[in-house]
Amino acid sequence: MKRTKKMFALAASALLAASLFAGCKSEDAKTVSTDGSTSMASVIGALGEAFEAEHSDVTFTYNPTGSSSGIQAVSEGRCDIGLSSRALSEEEKASGLTETILAYDGIAIIVNPENPVTDLSLEQIAAIYKGEITNWSEVGGNDAEIVLIGREAGSGTRDGFESVTDTEDVCKYRQELTSTGDVITTVGSNPDAIGYASLASVKDSIKVLAVDGVTPSEATVKDGSYAVQRPFVLVTKSDTELSETAQEFFDFITSADAVELISGAGVVAAK
Repeated sequence: MKRTKKMFALAASALLAASLFAGCKSEDAKTVSTDGSTSMASVIGALGEAFEAEHSDVTFTYNPTGSSSGIQAVSEGRCDIGLSSRALSEEEKASGLTETILAYDGIAIIVNPENPVTDLSLEQIAAIYKGEITNWSEVGGNDAEIVLIGREAGSGTRDGFESVTDTEDVCKYRQELTSTGDVITTVGSNPDAIGYASLASVKDSIKVLAVDGVTPSEATVKDGSYAVQRPFVLVTKSDTELSETAQEFFDFITSADAVELISGAGVVAAK
């Protein structure tokens, strides 16, 4: 009798677990999944939170894996919308992907707050990262070796920085880090370091330099006077329709209703 009751209990538990699992996979579940650029964390987080506030039955997710990983994720069907802080290459477009520019972001050139340097030219920045200028005293700073901090290969921020400074494949990085936050933390803890990071992500722990006399801001990114900038891109599959919920989210974040939220996240809406 005890054996029968135990078998019944196990069977009931298995049935309950199966029903719960099926519920998780239900086609009625309303989700929006995004994956990609760590630099887009602030803006996509603000947009996702606002969308969830208006749609209490929707779950929004963001996986901060980096631009190239996000592009790959949407290509393989592992997320609804990929997030890239660089434009798609012609090869990526030819593979069946579509880019939609959500916003424009300045790439801030950052140093430790103790560093007396306040302004560098684009040419000086390029020379520093190519290893042609190696001591801060050469650009008006302290007599100290410059420590070059950057992002890993595949990062949209790195791609944008190297494209603008014309330093592709020639940067002499001391460290190549995997997120914007890591770059900011590392530069903030080393008085001789220089790095680059999304303007939307900068914190008081670091100092932002002017470039050719222009300080990065929403206004200078928008009018183009700040040279070091790049697009924030939404990536979708050209031959695959988004789910109804994902399409509703996409329409919302690319509409005029989202401009204030995008601006509040420190970037310039493409609208």
